Amino acid sequence: MEPILIRREMPGDYREVENLTREAFWNVYRPGCDEHYIVHVLRNHEDFIPELDLVMEKEGRIIGHILYMRAEIRADDGRVVPVMSFGPISIAPDEQRKGYGKALLDESLARAAAMGAGAVCIEGNIAFYGHCGFAVAGARGIRYYAEPEREIVPYFLLRELKPGYLDGVTGVYRPSEGYFVDAREAEAFDAQFPPKIRRKLPGQLFE
Repeated sequence: MEPILIRREMPGDYREVENLTREAFWNVYRPGCDEHYIVHVLRNHEDFIPELDLVMEKEGRIIGHILYMRAEIRADDGRVVPVMSFGPISIAPDEQRKGYGKALLDESLARAAAMGAGAVCIEGNIAFYGHCGFAVAGARGIRYYAEPEREIVPYFLLRELKPGYLDGVTGVYRPSEGYFVDAREAEAFDAQFPPKIRRKLPGQLFE
């Protein structure tokens, strides 16, 4: 892997990062994508964590981006347990499968731990995130807000950054409200970018 720089995102990076995110997610989970609009919205949300809004540079070009949000677990004993979440995490299509995504994630998790974060919860593929220390959250008694109460959800994952932080904690996780964007607003935002063809492809999760 060639030398890289991981640094805070700056306002001058915003459109480049949004375009990177659009390229990384276009037609992956649905025809088109809305992840670039989600990034645009999250930067101004109260749960946004500026210190963990990071870009990855290679030879002066931004090839990766990740941002973090505050979230919570509403524990069965009545406590509200603060955690973090991240995403979208984007790597330029021509730089994928080279280890850059894991390098960006590992660095961001180290910074989150240094800030005192106790745990991180995400929606993702255990085949990738398992290599970064994540495990299926349901096995720890942490349930996903959008699925049946007793179901262990294979894509809902967690990683403790403080050993024992979630010992004895069971309850329901809900991500930041910032992730729930309006589809029409996302489409209007996308119209500001160069036209791209939306395609229905095998393996997409949404229509």
